[in-house]
Amino acid sequence: MMTTNKNLPDNNGFFGDFGGRFLPDELSKIMAELKNEFEEAKNSDDFREEFKTYLKDYVGRPSLFYYAEKLTKELGGAKVYLKREDLNHTGSHKINNVIGQALLAKRLGKKRIIAETGAGQHGVATATACALFDMECIVYMGEEDVRRQALNVFRMELLGAKVVAVKDGTRTLKDAVDAALTDLMGSYKDTFYMLGSAVGPDPYPQMVKYFQSVIGEEIKEQCMQAEGRLPDYLVACVGGGSNAIGMFAPFYEDKDVKLVGVEPAGRGLDTPDHAASITKGTKGIIHGFKCFVLQDDKGEPLPVYSIAAGLDYPGVGPEHCFYAESGRAEYGSVTDKQAVDAFLYLSKTEGIIPAIESSHAVSYGCQLARNLPKDKIVVINLSGRGDKDVHEIAHVLKEYM
Repeated sequence: MMTTNKNLPDNNGFFGDFGGRFLPDELSKIMAELKNEFEEAKNSDDFREEFKTYLKDYVGRPSLFYYAEKLTKELGGAKVYLKREDLNHTGSHKINNVIGQALLAKRLGKKRIIAETGAGQHGVATATACALFDMECIVYMGEEDVRRQALNVFRMELLGAKVVAVKDGTRTLKDAVDAALTDLMGSYKDTFYMLGSAVGPDPYPQMVKYFQSVIGEEIKEQCMQAEGRLPDYLVACVGGGSNAIGMFAPFYEDKDVKLVGVEPAGRGLDTPDHAASITKGTKGIIHGFKCFVLQDDKGEPLPVYSIAAGLDYPGVGPEHCFYAESGRAEYGSVTDKQAVDAFLYLSKTEGIIPAIESSHAVSYGCQLARNLPKDKIVVINLSGRGDKDVHEIAHVLKEYM
């Protein structure tokens, strides 16, 4: 369980040319302490067993590997399976990583937890774990995302978290990360930063991949049971990239399995209103690590946009950058309208309401499956459920009608 590509990252936290740790000395020391604790924990039989037990008994794993028979018939091409992370406790893949990091925080003796969130799913998962483990919880969320994701804000507060609306910048995910890092600079002695995606300074990308790789490991076993072989394609949405790297990493050495990440094209890649960091970005440093960044000529992150609050980040996980540059994975993009269409299509075809983030993967995966032979297998990571998005989608539909 939870195996990953053993060749990455290197000792300095680099995946090829991407990753690393670009931080003030004091904060870098805290990251080094966290890395040492993580290395000890993942080599501990007791820690691995405790993590596995919580995933099974609390999160509800393994998550369902669902053959979308009606969808497959309508598309007329490859078989489509959905990895149902939306059925996890709290409604998304985020809880996998949060449980792992919460157990690390316990080992470090930290009782105050801070987190950033965009769509609110990581915030809800963090608030849930803090309630479970009796920890103080502060969640930073861009003011615009607070508006878009009012349901998840209420859920976080219901679970005992304090939600801080960030009013700086574009008031979205990037600004929430800025605020969380600022908090950490002044409170690191008693605070643990529960970073929600496979981004940030070393060791966060490696840690998040480790805790999320249960997704890909389960797919391997489940597809072998269902089909007697591995899938041909894996498809997942990519903002920071945690659900995708958790799906992809266990298949890194399985070269016949094609990995496809789907970025948010927003209102179009030919406009400034998108968040396709790999497709349109250049190499730069953001939030203490090197990746493809949507940035201006001075290296400052540009404002980004997506209908999906969990995808509008100007950078992307360093391992995804390595996969893209090395050719191990390919990265496409889906517009807001295509994502909304997929949201409606899956709801009406399979009776499953996907998160708008996951709808990006659904859109691309359906296009892919439609044009493949019937003996091929496409697995789409349904990373979250769409309850949180229903109100916003209803508002958006008025624009499309």
